[in-house]
Amino acid sequence: MNNLRNVAIIAHVDHGKTTLVDALLRQTQTKLSKEFDGKNLIMDSNELEKERGITIFSKNASVNYRGTKINIVDTPGHADFGGEVERVLKLVDGCLLLVDAKEGPMPQTRFVLQEALALGLKIIVVINKIDRPDARIDHVISKTFDLFIELGADEESAYFPIIYASAKNGVAGNKPDLPAMADITPVFEAVIKHIPSPKGNPDKPLQVLVTSIASDNFKGRIATGRIINGRIKANQDVIQINREGERFKFRLTSLIVFEGLEKIAVNEAGAGDIIAFSGITDITIGETITDEIGTPPQPLLSIEEPTVIMTFGVNTSPFAGKEGEFKTSRQIRERLYKAADDDVALKVSDNGIGWEVCGRGELHLAILIERLRREGFEFQVSRPKVIEKISDGKVITPFERVFIEVPELYQGVVMQKMGLRHGVLQEMSRENGIVFLEFLIATKELFGYRSEFITDTKGTGIINANFFEFRQDLGQNYQRERGSLVVHENGITKLYGLASIQSRGIVFIQPGTTVYKGQVIGQNARAGDMSVNVCKEKQQTNHCSSGEGVSEHFNAPKIMDLEDALEYINDTELVEVTPKNVRIRKVDLNGTK
Repeated sequence: MNNLRNVAIIAHVDHGKTTLVDALLRQTQTKLSKEFDGKNLIMDSNELEKERGITIFSKNASVNYRGTKINIVDTPGHADFGGEVERVLKLVDGCLLLVDAKEGPMPQTRFVLQEALALGLKIIVVINKIDRPDARIDHVISKTFDLFIELGADEESAYFPIIYASAKNGVAGNKPDLPAMADITPVFEAVIKHIPSPKGNPDKPLQVLVTSIASDNFKGRIATGRIINGRIKANQDVIQINREGERFKFRLTSLIVFEGLEKIAVNEAGAGDIIAFSGITDITIGETITDEIGTPPQPLLSIEEPTVIMTFGVNTSPFAGKEGEFKTSRQIRERLYKAADDDVALKVSDNGIGWEVCGRGELHLAILIERLRREGFEFQVSRPKVIEKISDGKVITPFERVFIEVPELYQGVVMQKMGLRHGVLQEMSRENGIVFLEFLIATKELFGYRSEFITDTKGTGIINANFFEFRQDLGQNYQRERGSLVVHENGITKLYGLASIQSRGIVFIQPGTTVYKGQVIGQNARAGDMSVNVCKEKQQTNHCSSGEGVSEHFNAPKIMDLEDALEYINDTELVEVTPKNVRIRKVDLNGTK
């Protein structure tokens, strides 16, 4: 166990976690998978992760450095996937906290650091991207120290060891001297020096805490967890202690450890190691595996409750069943409940007309919808809503802290839009022409603002939000100011019809698109919905007029992807999701209200 270290890489989104893991894997000459093409990050293997450039699912790998096995857990950085971070921190004894040398600590840095400190983990701070020309290393270190103190870190934790790195270039050092850095070795040395080895006792009865679940077509449910105490063997009889405290006996069918990027079958593993195993049919996250009937379970994993809910249902549009492979209620239901088993931050329940799916945020649920869509599912979803509670006879609703960085030029429009949504300004500061704003706002009033923010700031602003707390609902609710352009009849859109209505608002579709009555094809320039005929053609005559039609021009439409559509819709609309298309439609196809 002295030759074993378990460490997690934590940081705000896009601060270089996965890039650092790649550098560690390359320097130790870890065998890469055949699928790695040298263009994408090794650990971001999921198709959605490659497209978006973010980590969505936590992953395990290991490297061997001078006889010491270092288990590495790469974690997501986006707040909506905080459920992944919370549980995988139970696997490790320390963390590498990455901080961008320019941006410094960000909202998600606060969240992951708070979780790590609460578990008593040893923190090594890595100041990454020191090769940036606008790096401000001393300022970032000062801000990081302030964050440690603010979160109540003890003296030992507050005086954290610091490593300076440029993960993209695969170099690190104990001083911020980039030309003097040769490789990533200082990170390994810091891990071995500062991260303690596991404290488990291999001679005690077996205790394994399950932190994640995956599915395999041949092995069934595969559980990943850490051996707290004892030893475990392949084909061993074990006892599952479920979340209700009930005990059931099973026999393991496989035992796996992580070596490099590979999963290697082994005959035995000991206390402190991170393993995966199969053979328990209904195992879920947070449960304990043991080999003696009297062994107490590990404390259940406490995960923050979901804050956003959406209703999923069978597609009921006129195009239902034409574009998806899986479209029946049974198929959709089975897939949603399987997703809830794999993701502890996801909750699914039947509501009689569909399924209520609860998650940690809009992106959390949007990723789930996109995954189902790519698997061939066809369904429809409602507008995201917040989960409200009753406390002391009062309705309480989730609030978020919103952190905004924007050039001074756009400060006015941002404050105006946040004011319309009843956001309360908490702090404001200026630095080098950039305004830093912090707001407190109800989650339900923040819905739909991100796309507006990008448009208002011409893509130059940065917005981040973190769940703050549940507070009393003041009855305020922001409503979309403008209505929709709704199709008048079934047909195929014509250039003439679209060009004639583009002055009425913003058009979402192109000519030649098959549409149905009640489908939303644009945003009205005014309040209220408007019924439009986009399938009409110009009447042909046998007369030719000089210059006729030359002045007609059709502007490029605003193509709505899945996240845009979810942000746009109101309570009278739904998003129809199929493997081929994302459409917005009215709940009542016969009316525009």
